[in-house]
Amino acid sequence: MHKYQRYLQGLFFCLVFATATTSAQTNLGGNWLADYTEDRADRIPGPALGDYGGLPLNDADRLRAQSWSASLLGLPEYQCRVHPSDYAQSFNNIRIWEERDPRTFELIAIHLQHYVWQTHRVIWMDGREHPPVYAAHTAMGFSTGEWVGHTLKVTTTHLKEGWLRRNGVARSDQATVTEYFIRHEDLLVWTVIVNDPIYLEEPFIRNRNYKYSTDTQIVTYPCESVIEIVHEPGYIPHYLPGRNPDLLEFADTYNIPYQATMGGAQTMYPEYRNVIRVLPLPSEMEGQE
Repeated sequence: MHKYQRYLQGLFFCLVFATATTSAQTNLGGNWLADYTEDRADRIPGPALGDYGGLPLNDADRLRAQSWSASLLGLPEYQCRVHPSDYAQSFNNIRIWEERDPRTFELIAIHLQHYVWQTHRVIWMDGREHPPVYAAHTAMGFSTGEWVGHTLKVTTTHLKEGWLRRNGVARSDQATVTEYFIRHEDLLVWTVIVNDPIYLEEPFIRNRNYKYSTDTQIVTYPCESVIEIVHEPGYIPHYLPGRNPDLLEFADTYNIPYQATMGGAQTMYPEYRNVIRVLPLPSEMEGQE
């Protein structure tokens, strides 16, 4: 009996130890519904052309955004283009599930999906290294995760070029994306931080909220490209620098200084209000070159 009691005592301590070592891991599995009440104007109808205020884009990204034409999305090669992992969370519900070793039950990876079509993302949790710089870039990128307390921290590299906003503000393929998944019972907060040495002066940060659902499935997203607009062979819709006629529309509609709508890291901070006060309004610029 004494040996049996010691065996039970040892088993008890093993179970306690195993529970303690995994207690920081939060179960994120399930279907999560996006909260579209936050940033709705930016996510549903989409931002206006020429609305780059509050974005830390640099001159290169600003020039690219100013040259962007929405007709680009009508090209067959763009119609079914997958939203990259750091951008898709603005538009979709998500499904999360775990992959564990069948013998040890150790967590190998966390899987995340936006649509049932080309958006299957793997977040490796087994300590593996990121691939070398010359490895292939994909829409989902290469992601590794770690638990920081009850928060899942994810680092993603090897992303294909993508968008930060739907009005032409781009994110380069050299960006590193850091994400945090924080669960509060039936609520999930997903924070994305984009560091882009090519297109951004400072990190770009986006937060999205989700609610747990027991009666929703992720929808399919079948897509087949077609010829919608007939262009000359090799033509790519765009505007040459200084030729986009719609860039002033946003500033003019809301009577905001045009310079303020062009973004940059300085427009992210409250102190920029002092700069706006001395900038000319569109109504004050009428008739000027």
